[in-house]
Amino acid sequence: MGTVDYNKKFNAFVVEEKNGSFIRSIQTKILRDLPRNELLIRVYYSSLNYKDALSATGNKGITKKYPHTPGIDAVGVVEYSSVKAFSKGDQVIVTSYDLGMNTPGGFAEYISVPAAWAVKLPDGLGMKESMIVGTAGFTAATCIYKITETVKPEDGKVIVSGASGGVGSMSVSLLKQLGYEVVAISGKTKENAYLRQLGAVEIISRIEFQERDLRPLLSAQYAAGIDTVGGAILENIVKSVQPYGIVTCCGNVASPGLNLTVYPFILRAVSLVGISTQNYPMDKRKLIWQKIAGEWKPEFLATMSTEIPLDGLDASINAILEGGLRGRTVIKLIN
Repeated sequence: MGTVDYNKKFNAFVVEEKNGSFIRSIQTKILRDLPRNELLIRVYYSSLNYKDALSATGNKGITKKYPHTPGIDAVGVVEYSSVKAFSKGDQVIVTSYDLGMNTPGGFAEYISVPAAWAVKLPDGLGMKESMIVGTAGFTAATCIYKITETVKPEDGKVIVSGASGGVGSMSVSLLKQLGYEVVAISGKTKENAYLRQLGAVEIISRIEFQERDLRPLLSAQYAAGIDTVGGAILENIVKSVQPYGIVTCCGNVASPGLNLTVYPFILRAVSLVGISTQNYPMDKRKLIWQKIAGEWKPEFLATMSTEIPLDGLDASINAILEGGLRGRTVIKLIN
């Protein structure tokens, strides 16, 4: 509970629309500028996701109104709560829902959100670690949660596309932690050593794998797949999965289109499962965070991220849009 000094100043990364262009800068705000919600949270760390970069460049499908502060991930300490479920001093994670889309997001020293968006930081996971995971890692864990329901490590290899990106690298590491053999698809040969460190036993060139093959089925080589890019790569993954295997899909950076016959589904009984974590049920959300903090916690979590200050965001946003980042980028918001 407690009271709030709504004239308190804080720093925020702000995107403004000016004459058809989108300008990014760090600005001084006051708490009164934030929406009034049940929780006021002092943000310690955030992380950079592709969706944040789209919001920061004026994508109206992500963010409708500007000025705006992106940041779909945040972790910090509750400074004010109007509900009994949370108390001042609680460490909490906020990801997904509308944070950073049309609600001021985690690229600021404070956020104000509904209590229903927050999860208490589980034991075994530090605040920075939770943002190395972030939405990308949570999405990867959600994909793997579906896979583990039907496919066991002894059933065969799991193929992961976009393996050097946020969701992909977390998927490789989590799968390795759970005992699966992982085949990584990557377009960055310079990251091969990194992917092998995370746990990939084989690396396939993205250029080779994305060549469109018009055959309705390909050689059944994989027990499951995690696709983060869409398009021809997803098509070829689906066509290469063994009978009763499963493929999860969670991205469309390559293409939203899908050119498949029904044969993988009716001859091999392959399941294609879409993954969306934005409004993922809270009971399962808490369960997956507990798993990430416990037996699923990646062995090389600390090596999967780069830490930057708030004023380093502009360059990192440009880099993620150009495919120039690997792993996770964590923004430190408290000294």
